Amino acid sequence: MRVSGERIKRTRLIQTEKYVVAVEVEMVIPPDDPSEPCYEAETVKFLQEVKDLAERDEVNWLKQHGKVYAAVGAA
Repeated sequence: MRVSGERIKRTRLIQTEKYVVAVEVEMVIPPDDPSEPCYEAETVKFLQEVKDLAERDEVNWLKQHGKVYAAVGAA
């Protein structure tokens, strides 16, 4: 079910031990409570999928859906 309201795009960062993945997601500003944008269920599932795949080193999939940054060890 889609939430009614204004839709905006935002970049979200998903962090794991080895990667940070920047993905663009859609948020909704509901007319009942415009104080804070919220995620729809599909967006929450997508963000969890990004995290799960980052933890499994699925870099090719991640690169198709966002920008992937790798952690570099301290010198």
